Amino acid sequence: IDKEMNADVVCHSLKLCKQDPGQPLCHLYPPPKVSWFSNFFQSHTDCASFMGFSNVKKKKKLANLCEKIKYVIRNKLPFEDFDGDKFSTFPTLRGYHWRGRDCNDKNTKKKKKRRPDNWDVKSDSNCNGIWGVDPKDGLPYEEKFCKGADSQGVVLLGDSAGAHFHIPPEWMTVTQMSAKSFANLPMAFTDELDWPQFSEITGFLNSTIGGWTDSLYLRLRRRNRCNHRDLQNISQNGMLKFFHFFKKLYYLARNQLLDNPAIVIYATIGNDVCNGNRDTLAHMTTPKEMLSNVVQALRYLDSRLPNGSHVILTGLVDGRFLWDNLHDRYHPLGQLNRDVTYSQLYSFLDCLQVSPCSGWLTPNETLRNLTSERALQLSNVLKEIARSEKFTNFDIFYMDFPLRQTTEEWRKMGGEPWQLIEPVDGFHPSQIAAALGTSITWQKALREWPQVLGKENPFNDQIEAIFKDQGGH
Repeated sequence: IDKEMNADVVCHSLKLCKQDPGQPLCHLYPPPKVSWFSNFFQSHTDCASFMGFSNVKKKKKLANLCEKIKYVIRNKLPFEDFDGDKFSTFPTLRGYHWRGRDCNDKNTKKKKKRRPDNWDVKSDSNCNGIWGVDPKDGLPYEEKFCKGADSQGVVLLGDSAGAHFHIPPEWMTVTQMSAKSFANLPMAFTDELDWPQFSEITGFLNSTIGGWTDSLYLRLRRRNRCNHRDLQNISQNGMLKFFHFFKKLYYLARNQLLDNPAIVIYATIGNDVCNGNRDTLAHMTTPKEMLSNVVQALRYLDSRLPNGSHVILTGLVDGRFLWDNLHDRYHPLGQLNRDVTYSQLYSFLDCLQVSPCSGWLTPNETLRNLTSERALQLSNVLKEIARSEKFTNFDIFYMDFPLRQTTEEWRKMGGEPWQLIEPVDGFHPSQIAAALGTSITWQKALREWPQVLGKENPFNDQIEAIFKDQGGH
């Protein structure tokens, strides 16, 4: 602060920002009126040196670690998975924050979603925590409490919103910065700045990023305790378009013959219209492309999912909500001196050609309307597919993205619409929006698709009592 080293200087030093030849210098703040400004850019061109990794051995170790992390992100599989079953005992790097925790990472026979082996008399083969024999009647606990209970898992196929992208605002707000505010930085980076453990579909831990955690997984688990740990979040930041995502479905850990059914949620709520291209409309998915890609992808899913599964297609969001509620508010980077609004942030990202959605994060009202029009067209394609297409191993449903209902509920609770959006990126749903969205989705399913949720297990209290007797593991 004393040297007027604002965020632009840091961004260019780390090469997160750049100035291409012939292009304007992209910046949020006025350039500092000091002589060292231009020299600073030239002298800090090596990111590793800037970060303190000047030692050659340290640089090599860092490079090796980065390559391993790239592999994990690219393949969306756990970094630490000794038995190769796509589940892990390690939380981040696509570990159990993303998929149900492995109960034995040295035994490939233990699968979280499998039907139990010999009713799990001797060991917990499906990692739901239920095994052994009741000494009172000699019946295996798994058979006694879970047989015929409609056990099923939940799988999310999504984008950065499904992965629950979040950059803590205290990292960007000068008055809140401290050693404590950066304590979760290593965990955040090894989860790709995502927080799936708090998300709308697969969240299972109490939120530490504001709001509260509510999720489809938690509600299914409360409904049937036998569903414990049967969750998979196969989402990715910047995932493009429906077809490209489904081509990589081998990351889905589900055996059609041996596993329980699953509720699969498809939710890429903006990527088919969102891009950072100058000619953004030309790069949006067309309705014809959407129809072809989705039907082909669902046919592939039909060859992978166990019989009795369910697929829910979520429509695209109306992203005009973002500009309407944020454009004239101050961004965390501008709250100290009241000098950076979200409108300026959006223009800055557009200048860098890294805007997450040029069609909605723009002062051009006509372009915002055209983007929402295309999003509605694509949602209608998904709706028609759910109405007309039939598959062997799953039934299919459609649901509008519940933005309007979420906003209404939040207003009733005394909140403001802008609080439903992530404060740093000004684009993704916040923790509050995720929790409220879960409640709305669940109520709709109870009302219209009760068969999707399965019946409530009458033995839940007895299962919980056994867990406590066994130490709660």
